[in-house]
Amino acid sequence: MFNSDRMSEELRALKVDVTRLLSTAGEEMFDSSKDRAEVLADQIKAALAELGETVSDEQEQLQGLIAERPVTSLASAFALGVVVGFMLRRH
Repeated sequence: MFNSDRMSEELRALKVDVTRLLSTAGEEMFDSSKDRAEVLADQIKAALAELGETVSDEQEQLQGLIAERPVTSLASAFALGVVVGFMLRRH
């Protein structure tokens, strides 16, 4: 009626099947995560490249403004420094 050897064999087979399934599922999840990470890394690289171009353009424009009005730029920088100094002094 109750065969413990057969039950042990069934449990061993079940253990092997579960181990194989978990291993396969883990590998698939790892591969999927790796692919998503690579796509995200590519998107970040593209965004940083675009940001670099934008900053470069803005830097050129700012240099042009400063070159055109050096006294005004110096006065603005001084005023900003004074304001920041007062703000930091309060805290």
